[in-house]
Amino acid sequence: MNKTYYSIGEVADFLDIPSSTLRYWETQFTILSPSRTPTGRRRYTASDIEKIRKLYFLVKEKGLKLDAAQAELKRNPSNVDNKFRAIERLRTLKGHLQLMIEAIDERLKYITS
Repeated sequence: MNKTYYSIGEVADFLDIPSSTLRYWETQFTILSPSRTPTGRRRYTASDIEKIRKLYFLVKEKGLKLDAAQAELKRNPSNVDNKFRAIERLRTLKGHLQLMIEAIDERLKYITS
């Protein structure tokens, strides 16, 4: 992601969530307020996308209701950030480990055949 601004469709595709969810969350979460063009189109920044990813983590992965997620973000934003970053690092590590396992399996197939 190298652009300064992203459309709602691009963000929805990138995060694999419906555009309608983004529009709804914008009305429910005070931390999410993308800028708009003069014609009213939403313009999301990398910072906005990071906030959406945290909201997704709280609502979809941790299973918090919207008001509980909002309260958690207000009450302890650094804790939410730390947990989110730890989960992201673990997912990255898991991906690397899966690639290593696949490479080892391929080597074993080559050696045993």
